[in-house]
Amino acid sequence: MSTAEKDAVAGLAAALPSLPRDEGGPVFREPWEAEAFAMTLALYRRGLFSWPEWAATLAAEIKRAQQEGDPDTGKTYSRTWLAAFKGLVAEKGIADPASLERYRDAWERAADRTPHGTPIELRAEDFR
Repeated sequence: MSTAEKDAVAGLAAALPSLPRDEGGPVFREPWEAEAFAMTLALYRRGLFSWPEWAATLAAEIKRAQQEGDPDTGKTYSRTWLAAFKGLVAEKGIADPASLERYRDAWERAADRTPHGTPIELRAEDFR
């Protein structure tokens, strides 16, 4: 991990104390949670948004979720993270919400047909 990535993770840990982690860094209950985290870092590293911009977006999404009754127990944190990520991606014009849903659906179809332990590969028919 580069120094910038370590700084980003350290900043994330300081700004988001409820993020589950151990001594090695963030931990995730499900693979998609790690993928959402990795995609966020990848877009940040490419300069598509600043870390303060991401932190503000995530904070606003957490506040929105709490106002809608999210008990903020940590179990919904990754879903809130994903909602913030999708919102920022749409806001920046990286992908529109419909495209994100289309790829999510295609990924689910591909995952359903893929044997456990085998890499998931998207095919044209997954986008039906």
